[in-house]
Amino acid sequence: MSSETTELSVQGYVKGFIASLILTIIPFYFVATKSLPTHITYLLMFGCAIIQVLVHFYYFLHLEAKSQDGRWSIISLVFTALVVLILIGGSIWIMVNLNDNMMM
Repeated sequence: MSSETTELSVQGYVKGFIASLILTIIPFYFVATKSLPTHITYLLMFGCAIIQVLVHFYYFLHLEAKSQDGRWSIISLVFTALVVLILIGGSIWIMVNLNDNMMM
């Protein structure tokens, strides 16, 4: 790895860290001060969380859709998320069914 590549890599990590720090501080501030209505605070938290996930994908996991490998990485990530959601949803469904059918 050349020093130029290392500098670019470190700059990317620093940019990602600063962006994720800002996207964490913003919701914490509005939750702590309660300066916005509750539903607006929830929307702000959700929006910052989605943006922060994208920042982590780009800067830390290096998932980009430009290259062929990047597309396959994103497809595998989506497939993994789908499987996890099915497992969690199925588990909750089974537990709710058992709770409903086993309670007296």
